Amino acid sequence: MADIRRINDQISVAPQIEPADLADIAQQGFVAVINNRPDDEDAGQPAGEAVRAAAEAQGMLYHAIPVTQAGFSANQVEAMRAAIDAANGPVLAYCRSGTRSTNLWALAQASKGDRPDHLIEQAAGAGYNLTGLRPLLDQLSGKA
Repeated sequence: MADIRRINDQISVAPQIEPADLADIAQQGFVAVINNRPDDEDAGQPAGEAVRAAAEAQGMLYHAIPVTQAGFSANQVEAMRAAIDAANGPVLAYCRSGTRSTNLWALAQASKGDRPDHLIEQAAGAGYNLTGLRPLLDQLSGKA
């Protein structure tokens, strides 16, 4: 089972999940899964479509918002924001380590006006350091 780290009541993040994990993930109360990994990033990782099928078989929403090493785009931030808002319940976002998912969540929340200090504190509680994103969080939140 994946190492699920709760950021807040709305979002948790995890490293790569397997299709077989989805029954347990659904049982934990998650209503949506967001995949922030591009397919074929690593040999042996399950295809996004396999995770999608397993999530949908559990009655969960599935969104693919892959983030590559090129970084984050405004479209990805907006897609993450929309996916979280549409879920109407707890969301699990995953990537290779959980870091990209956490970063994208924070950028999406900042774009809604959430306070950067609060976002950084929530991420730190789950073991993720967002201090390098602070200037962008400030800019997106209108606090720059």
